[in-house]
Amino acid sequence: MEFDSFLLLFVLVGFVAQLIDSSLGGGFGVISSSVLIATGVPPAAASAGIHAVKVVTAPISGLSHALAGNVDWRLFWKLALPGVLGAIAGAWLLTGLPVEMAKLLIQIYLGTLGAVLLLRQPMRHGHHGEPKVVGPLGFAAGALDSAGGGGWGPIVTPNLILQGAWPRKAVGTTNMAEFLVALASSVTFISVLGWESLGKAVLGLLAGAVVAAPLGALLAKRLKGAHLVRLVGGLLLVTSLAGLGSRFF
Repeated sequence: MEFDSFLLLFVLVGFVAQLIDSSLGGGFGVISSSVLIATGVPPAAASAGIHAVKVVTAPISGLSHALAGNVDWRLFWKLALPGVLGAIAGAWLLTGLPVEMAKLLIQIYLGTLGAVLLLRQPMRHGHHGEPKVVGPLGFAAGALDSAGGGGWGPIVTPNLILQGAWPRKAVGTTNMAEFLVALASSVTFISVLGWESLGKAVLGLLAGAVVAAPLGALLAKRLKGAHLVRLVGGLLLVTSLAGLGSRFF
């Protein structure tokens, strides 16, 4: 009975985290990592499990966004390939070095981005344009995502929006690129830690996330751009404050 309750908890966490991730362009890793570590899972194993789940859920979410017309394929390739290289580098970093300071910096950075998105004036349609700084963004986000157990979406999506990308295109393209990033991260983690690093909690996360993955694309398409920007900003600020609060209080 205790195992069933434990599994049910992670099914619920996986569903909620993936619904937020698919519709707002990020949050699955940040939310899931916090819960896994709080239940005693080592950071490296938590990140390995989360990225293994993303290998299954990211293509479901990404294809749902593609079918909804939310993916910019030119931007996808510019983002995904550097992201893969960054994910490999970040996975090696996490398995070999302590990353408490890195996690703290990530939380501060995400909170700052969230505040910027919440406080900035809504962009008019004429102010949208093609993002210019994509490759370095993808590499940095991939590295931080692997090293911190999450962060690809929360880092990439708001940055693309701040650079002028349409909000729903930023969300959809970020979700689509996440598959290749998660695959690279998972292969690296498993090659170092072994399959045994993927605990039972991963099954619960996977079950909940698979159900929620297609639903987020529909929400992203229906939400207005300004509302989507505000929701992304709010998500970043809340998760950042929660992480900082658990660290200092």
